[in-house]
Amino acid sequence: MRKIRVLEMIDRPSLGGGQVALLSLAAHLDRERFEVFVGAKDGGPLADEARNLGLRFLPLPFKKKYGPFVVPGIRRILEKNEIDILHTHGGIAGWFGRRAALKSKTRVIVHTLHGIHYLHYRNKALGYLYILLERRLSRRSDAVIFVSEADLKKGERHGLAPEAKRILIRNGIDVAGFRETEILEKKKKELKWRLKLDPPIVGTVARLHRQKGVIDLVQAAAGIHRSSPQAKIVVVGGGPLEQALRKKAHQLGLERFFIMLGERADARELLSLFDIFVLPSLWEGLPLVLLEAAALGKPIVATNIDGVREVIREGETGLLVEPGNAGALAEAVLRLLRDRNFAAGLAERAKASIPSRFQLSRMVEETEQLYMRLFERRKSINPSN
Repeated sequence: MRKIRVLEMIDRPSLGGGQVALLSLAAHLDRERFEVFVGAKDGGPLADEARNLGLRFLPLPFKKKYGPFVVPGIRRILEKNEIDILHTHGGIAGWFGRRAALKSKTRVIVHTLHGIHYLHYRNKALGYLYILLERRLSRRSDAVIFVSEADLKKGERHGLAPEAKRILIRNGIDVAGFRETEILEKKKKELKWRLKLDPPIVGTVARLHRQKGVIDLVQAAAGIHRSSPQAKIVVVGGGPLEQALRKKAHQLGLERFFIMLGERADARELLSLFDIFVLPSLWEGLPLVLLEAAALGKPIVATNIDGVREVIREGETGLLVEPGNAGALAEAVLRLLRDRNFAAGLAERAKASIPSRFQLSRMVEETEQLYMRLFERRKSINPSN
């Protein structure tokens, strides 16, 4: 009997939070039941990671966001590979992928919203247009997954999907992948020596987009440096704001202390070097990197926003500050630098409680159950398709 063919699709071939969640899911789906494909624009590290995990990578024609040949191109790929279940991740993949699947013989269409970004667009008219598009597509999808309770409620409030199709499946991580090992310790020592990173290191791993609030970390860095001159602020990640952030750090005279490393395949190893992890986002779905920082036992400073509040308990497993407040961000970091016992207590409690609440095995099991339920239902409705 042929296995059920699943395509996990996203547009960008980078290794941001959505891509990491996709790879984690794809790598751990039951290979006895599912034949798993990963699809994205070609030319980035996602393809290499997928192949390293033993997954078949399908290059998708995301040449231009609104190119007229994207939907027909994806449709041909779906039909050529006889995809049974299409699972799109993020807005662009969801927009093009679901339209292509509706024109093909794909039985099941699932979409995950990794944060509802268009609700935060400065252009309100464009944001409302995306709401209307999501409403339209979700009515013809089989399920729409929200990664946090807060986003599920937003989906209900904005009518993004019919009630029966709104599904909550929180993100999860493989805790075993974050255990301290001799190999990890060796990599950490090599990185410290090569990058000349002496503690204390205050760092973040984020796509350099307005959403992540890294500009507030640049501004906070000036206050942190005045009170703690030895501290290094390290940013791992790339994105459209990279040059603007470098320019701001230069204007503030922080080049030697505000270190931007770009997008890197060894982001996890770099995260393990941090003495304090900072997530200054303006909005989130449910950030995987926060779970990873907790699993690595890092003291955490994050913004008091939806999604983050589902992970961090203020004063117990981390410190929360208001988004957009660089002064409060700096003061929270300095508090942890001054009081190492307090910081260690936060980190210990986070490591003991957060990973167990957000396990990858639970995320995968819930997704597999959803796939099977929808596939069997479609099969019973139209056995010949």
